Amino acid sequence: MESSILPTLIQLRASANSFLSQFEPLAIVVAPIVSFLVARVLQSFIQLIHEKGVKATVIGFVMTLFKLVPGVQKYIDAEKQKVVDKLQSSGKSSRDGWKTELPNTGLGTKVLEQMKDLKQKDPAWQGKCSGTVYIGGNESEGHFSLINEACSMFAHTNPLHLDVFKSVVRFEAEVVAMTGALFGSKEKASGGKICGNMTSGGTESILMAVKSSRDYMRAKKNITCPEMIIPESAHSAYDKACQYFKIKLWRVPVNKEFQADVKAIRKYINKNTIMIVGSAPGFPHGIIDPIEELGELAVSYRICLHVDLCLGGFVLPFARKLGYPIPPFDFTVQGVTSISADVHKYGLAPKGTSIVLYRNHDIRKHQFVAVTEWSGGLYVSPTIAGSRPGNVIAGAWAAMISLGQEGYLEHTREIMEASKRIQQGVKEIPELFIIGRPDMTIVAFGSNVIDIFEVNDILSSKGWHFSPLQRPNSIHICVTLQHVPVVDEFLNDLKDSVQTVKRNPGPISGGLAPIYGAAGKIPDRGMVSELLVDYMDNAC
Repeated sequence: MESSILPTLIQLRASANSFLSQFEPLAIVVAPIVSFLVARVLQSFIQLIHEKGVKATVIGFVMTLFKLVPGVQKYIDAEKQKVVDKLQSSGKSSRDGWKTELPNTGLGTKVLEQMKDLKQKDPAWQGKCSGTVYIGGNESEGHFSLINEACSMFAHTNPLHLDVFKSVVRFEAEVVAMTGALFGSKEKASGGKICGNMTSGGTESILMAVKSSRDYMRAKKNITCPEMIIPESAHSAYDKACQYFKIKLWRVPVNKEFQADVKAIRKYINKNTIMIVGSAPGFPHGIIDPIEELGELAVSYRICLHVDLCLGGFVLPFARKLGYPIPPFDFTVQGVTSISADVHKYGLAPKGTSIVLYRNHDIRKHQFVAVTEWSGGLYVSPTIAGSRPGNVIAGAWAAMISLGQEGYLEHTREIMEASKRIQQGVKEIPELFIIGRPDMTIVAFGSNVIDIFEVNDILSSKGWHFSPLQRPNSIHICVTLQHVPVVDEFLNDLKDSVQTVKRNPGPISGGLAPIYGAAGKIPDRGMVSELLVDYMDNAC
């Protein structure tokens, strides 16, 4: 039996070899291609693990497969829409009656009556918002009137036309110079070549600094695959900049003091690194990063260091003069190549005014865009916007000149004292703890006893508007002049809210605690990102 089977097997093998030999040339061509594709997939997978970690990569892969199951994606989309509708409180019903086309006949000056009516329906915000409105105090009405008149006087102007609106061009140059002087431009340690421009806000200032640093480092070190390293407390504007300008972003955990971890940042620096970042202070917790140590790192590796002073720019220089222990944060620190500072926050200027500053003109030149081959003529623009509103530039100049050094010193004294009172008040509530050691006017606090997001919902029902944070779960108040007269009221409401949640834990009707809590527990961060995009898509 075996002797009869053996010849048959040999014959089959020979036939198979003969058949396969016909495809040998194809195999010689295809095998390297398949090997290359497999290698690229493995390389991408390994790089993804390096960037996001094993856990996030595996979760993302599993969720992708899970969504391929029939009906799953449809179910997820329906659940996301429920969350989006809840985030928008009343869903799309809030848009009922909104205009969708021009009226046949204009209202003329009567439109102002309609605008006043709509404004009265806005929630009461005076003294109740974290940050948001920075002008306050007894003289706030006069300051509002002053900048409104200044803006009205220059409502028609556009600094794009340098030869026409010379007054606004001067205002911008002087605002930039005065701001630079606050950050050491007049001191020998800074090099004395500080320059910059006004932008529409902190995000644009950061975008400009990132773009300029990218192009500067390409010119100086021929870096064509740029990478940037930031602490996880750094503003999300850096994520936006990296998406816009095709820069790989490394977001590094902070240290135990919630500051930028210099040792951790050092580990991520490589031949493609163009820039590292520090904040003074960081938005979440109001804590200043170790700018001097970051500066040493920047000098050592010949890379750029941007300092985000969007919140601290018009507080820290004056707080230092008042005797507060403010560590070095500006151009007097070697290694700092650019700074962003918002005039429309503690500078008390109209919204839409910020400053981006550079250590020298060699860096700033990479911010500009010059076009020589356009049929419309030669074109050059300093920032993202071409046409810019000259009225807010005039308003910023008016704010700074009207207040002067003494005005800013007095305002800083008031808000720093209010901040210290709030810190002390929070410390006296046993269920709460303050995150880190705040350096300025932001106080972030959480709880290991109760759900801090439920506390936030109770505060919201009392009219307060604060910022929920994550890692760790917490909320913060950014103290402004609006809060100076209501510190006691806030602390009383906070104590009452904490006790309410402690007695009756659980989400309140219409509150957002379940949403924030769920978002923090969703392992697939891509799904959370989709949720935010859907929310914005519905809101706009």
